[in-house]
Amino acid sequence: MKMQTLYLIVPLAPLLGAVIIGLFGKAIGRSASHWVAIAGVAVSFMASIAVFRDVLAGHEFNGGVYTWLESDGLKLEVGFLIDRLSALMMLVVTFISLMVHIYTVGYMADDPGYQRFFSYISLFTFSMLMLVMANNFLQLFFGWEAVGLMSYLLIGFWYDRPTATYASLKAFIVNRIGDFGFILGIGLIAAYAGTLDYAHVFAQRQELASLNIELFAGSPWLLLTVICICLFIGAMGKSAQFPLHVWLPDSMEGPTPISALIHAATMVTAGIFMVSRMSPLFELSETALSFVLVIGAITALFMGLLGIVQNDIKRIIAYSTLSQLGYMTVALGVSAYAAAEFHLMTHAFFKALLFLAAGSVIIACHHNQDIRRMGGLWKHMKITWITALIGSLALIGFPFISGFYSKDAIIEAVKLSNLPGSGFASFAVTAGVFVTAVYTFRMFFLVFHGEEHFRESCEATHDAPLAPLGREDGGEGKNDHKPQESPWVVWLPLVLLAIPSVVIGFLTVDAVLFGNYFGNSIVVDAGHSALAQLQQQFPSSLAMALHGLVGLPFLLAMAGVALTWFLYLKRPDLPATIRSRLAPIYTLLDNKYYLDKFNDWFFAGGARLIGRGLWKGGDQALIDGVVVNGSAQVTHWIASLLRHFQTGYISQYAFAMVFGVFVLLTLWFNRI
Repeated sequence: MKMQTLYLIVPLAPLLGAVIIGLFGKAIGRSASHWVAIAGVAVSFMASIAVFRDVLAGHEFNGGVYTWLESDGLKLEVGFLIDRLSALMMLVVTFISLMVHIYTVGYMADDPGYQRFFSYISLFTFSMLMLVMANNFLQLFFGWEAVGLMSYLLIGFWYDRPTATYASLKAFIVNRIGDFGFILGIGLIAAYAGTLDYAHVFAQRQELASLNIELFAGSPWLLLTVICICLFIGAMGKSAQFPLHVWLPDSMEGPTPISALIHAATMVTAGIFMVSRMSPLFELSETALSFVLVIGAITALFMGLLGIVQNDIKRIIAYSTLSQLGYMTVALGVSAYAAAEFHLMTHAFFKALLFLAAGSVIIACHHNQDIRRMGGLWKHMKITWITALIGSLALIGFPFISGFYSKDAIIEAVKLSNLPGSGFASFAVTAGVFVTAVYTFRMFFLVFHGEEHFRESCEATHDAPLAPLGREDGGEGKNDHKPQESPWVVWLPLVLLAIPSVVIGFLTVDAVLFGNYFGNSIVVDAGHSALAQLQQQFPSSLAMALHGLVGLPFLLAMAGVALTWFLYLKRPDLPATIRSRLAPIYTLLDNKYYLDKFNDWFFAGGARLIGRGLWKGGDQALIDGVVVNGSAQVTHWIASLLRHFQTGYISQYAFAMVFGVFVLLTLWFNRI
């Protein structure tokens, strides 16, 4: 009973903080508001630690908390599934959220929506926790939609800015496209399994695997293949996989803290978690796994290429998130669910670190986000510089740093897979290592090293309507003040995130990746043995790191770092020359493969065309023209005929009566 109380505390503590701040934020003031929010998430984090330790001791839980309704044998309820998978996610979500809450105190200090922002991010944390703790598809869908709603509110937090409003609407609409497939998958499960409870559905997985469904007449599909693809379409929207990735770079219009929260531990990882949770179903459909594998490979490589041509510091990190989510998805496709979850965990730390470090840089540069207007910041921001370096090394997979273990595990697992599409995926994730190193250290060198540009015109571009801490010029005109290290409330979360970014991989790889940490939380069928073969190759974390020092991924990463050092520090004139020589490729990348323009033309333009057709043809022509005005015209025409018989002359009425009697008599005699 004590542990069940803790299960409730984990999601309800942030919810309580959000409600208090949302209803009484103005009354209690700014300081009390952030303390309430931080306390709520801190309590949730401490409770998550206790739950995690209890799960490690062998105590798991799967049960209902509240029954909403029962209809025709289908039970709809709120319930928790606390096992090793959900316990790990609870720890990651609450820790990253706590760091973001603390960071927000400094970053949003002068924003007029201070209390509203804290209410939103606490509610965001509650939504994600409800998603990862769910034991049924109804609660999963609730959390799924709730994080989507909160992302809409937070991306468009500065609603007076048209670009932020557009970005929030774009995120909301694109996610609804994915969610349409997601709810179709849930509907098929409810229809054929007769339940929404995970355990009951998984118990019927062999029976479901034997069923077919005809999407088109005469074309039967395995039911589980259709279900899994529909569920993954939902993950494509939430975890920003090609081609439903287009919303995520634009989400940078939101404040930096929410960029870190969305891209590190919440929302975008929801799809990865969901597929891992549904592993008992995906394992029975190689078609669905191949679909997942190919989509992930495309995202990992081609979204990384876009990061090379970006100049906005936050957008570069956003495209790196897209690429790393592709790596996780590739791992899911080859049934290396443990590797996907492991990379999810390590990525959460170093990606939150990079986003928050970017926010620290943005503050120092008077909210300029263009990396070409920075340079030489390492001399003025030593803490931000060293933490950003740690995050960058983790991102490129430098040996012994956390990102190395999870990223290399995925690359090696894909090589060992024989699933259709694994050859292309292996090339994509291996080439992606070089691409990652190029865009990561291009950003790092231009921001922290080289010639100083921050004294040049430094306009407030994307990130805050008001001056941050220590800002005196309001963000306009010349930046006459040297950058300086951010306040402790900003750099402390960087340090706390840098520590696990260095050590978490080395400390946990043996247990999480090679030690069957997830147990029964994840199901892998015997035919999908890529990760099992990997375990035989690397008996320990040390052996894996030593192998990494001579492996192709490490050589590609170092080649990428060396290339960017040469191009942007030794010969800064060369990038412009290369860009002019490769103008068609640069134009293609700069326009993001024209996918945004295609979506605007085809989908948005098509929707406008359909809407215009319904307006002109349906509303004006059919409803107004035929139904409303047409009925009026018919009534007018009938009335115009009848008015000739309603003259008021008695002689005419008498004639009509005589004529009527004559007609009736004629008909009567004819019948006789």
